[in-house]
Order: sequence, then C-alpha cells, then structure tokens
Amino acid sequence: MAATVFQLMGLFLGIVSWCLESSCTNSAVWKKGSHGDAVVTASSHFEGLWMSCASNSLGAVHCQRYKTILGLPGYIQACRALMIIALVLGLLSVILGAMGLKCTKLGSTSEESKGKISLTSGVMFILSGLCVMVAVSWYAAQVVKEFNDPFYGGTKYELGAGLYLGWAAGALAILGGGILCTSFKSSAPAQTRGHSYNYTASQPQKIYRSAPSENSTSKAYV
Repeated sequence: MAATVFQLMGLFLGIVSWCLESSCTNSAVWKKGSHGDAVVTASSHFEGLWMSCASNSLGAVHCQRYKTILGLPGYIQACRALMIIALVLGLLSVILGAMGLKCTKLGSTSEESKGKISLTSGVMFILSGLCVMVAVSWYAAQVVKEFNDPFYGGTKYELGAGLYLGWAAGALAILGGGILCTSFKSSAPAQTRGHSYNYTASQPQKIYRSAPSENSTSKAYV
C-alpha cells in the first residue's frame, strides 16, 4: 500500500513538473529589460528562447520570432536543446510511470517488472529535471553576467518569470523521480533470513521400530 502511495505521489509531481517545463519552454519572459536607470518607463522589452517582445504603456504587446537559428548566441541554442530533451524525457517518464503503477493492469506483467519500469521512470524524471536546471541556470548566469558587465553596450536585462518556472519544474521533476525510485525500493520483496526448509508430503512418512529383544519375547510366553 505504501509503495502505491509513493508511486502516485511521484507520478503526480512528475506530471506537474512536465506541465511547468512546457510553460517554461514556451514562455517569452526568460529575461526582461531593466528599468533601473530610467525615470519614466513607457515601454518594456522581454525575450524568451523563441521570440522577443515589446510592450508600450497602453498594454499592447508585439512579439516577433527570431529570424535566424544559427545567428543566435550559443547559450540560447544549447538551452533550446536542453529544454526539448527535458520535455521528451518527461513525457516518456509519465508514460512509463503510469505503466509501472501497481494499480494498473498491463498484460501479464509481474510486480518485479512493474517495479523496474517505475524505477526507469524515476531516473528519467531526474534526468529531465537536471536538463531544465542546467538550461535555466546557464541562461540566468548569462543574464547576470551581461547586467554586471560595465563594458556591455547592449540592452541590460533582468531575470524573467520563465526562469523561475524552470527552476520550479526542475525541482519538482527531481523530487518526483526520487520518490518513484524510493517506491521501487520499498516494493522490493524482503529476503527471508536464515535457511528455508521445504517439506514435501508426496510420500507417506515411514516409522521404523526396533526389533523385539529375546527378553521381551520370553516374558510374553510366561
């Protein structure tokens, strides 16, 4: 029972983390323009992995996708690849996690096989979370580096909401994967200690008695 609860909890956290990963990947607010030196902010700029946007004081937002892929900085291309890998791993983990639940029936799959499927799902969830963590941390480090560089001539940005979504998704994915791995350990059958003795009743038991002695036979005739 405890293993089933752990599996359901880990799978739930994994599904939530995958939804956050998808929102983070599609978010256009990985970084937003800094207004630290501006007195009046009539417009704001923010960028994501796939597009850059600008909004004015009236609330109108205009977004434009990046026109080139190879012309983008290397860290953006790497973050794109890591987020796509994380989404694929997360989706496969959700499918395997559902297949490895004890409360599901999948052909003649044994409990041991389900436990291994659940363990594989947990490991893939952890890998997915690590990919997200690396991507958002790398992107955030680049934003902080450009912001603190006095010789940087471009627009300075600050951390956006998309990065926080990514950190939350990575943490939940790692936590859910760890719980799934723990459920496999708790569902493993405990090994019996000591020696095991097997008794078979296929043949009737034979009772052997000692032969009567001469003294006993002589007493019988007296």
